[in-house]
Amino acid sequence: MNDKDVHEAISSAGLNTFVGKNNKGLDIIVGERGIRLSGGEKQRVGIARALYKKPNILILDEATSSLDTVTENSIIQSIDKLKQRLTIIMVSHRLSTIQNCDKVFLISNGKIKDSGTLDYLRNKYPKDLPKIQK
Repeated sequence: MNDKDVHEAISSAGLNTFVGKNNKGLDIIVGERGIRLSGGEKQRVGIARALYKKPNILILDEATSSLDTVTENSIIQSIDKLKQRLTIIMVSHRLSTIQNCDKVFLISNGKIKDSGTLDYLRNKYPKDLPKIQK
């Protein structure tokens, strides 16, 4: 393992505070299947593990569903920086998670209903896509 790449993945996944708040750093024992981690911490560890491999395509399925708003915003900012160098496919029910995506697919009854920017889809389907609360 390359320490530089590990720390880059940790930073991109928003885990710096988590790693820094314990005395053992990366040697912390998280228990079997991460039992000592919160849902959000587990998600961020999963994202960091994926980013460590430096993929060309990153698929995120509900990547921020267990995160508080502050942590979600931190992860989204990191993801926005990543889209410069890799393709990201995000599955999300949270509009705040996909608000900066280049292309959004609106799926209804298992079929693609339409695609475009989130603003385009929100204007065309206001009942399906409510405004994001700031």
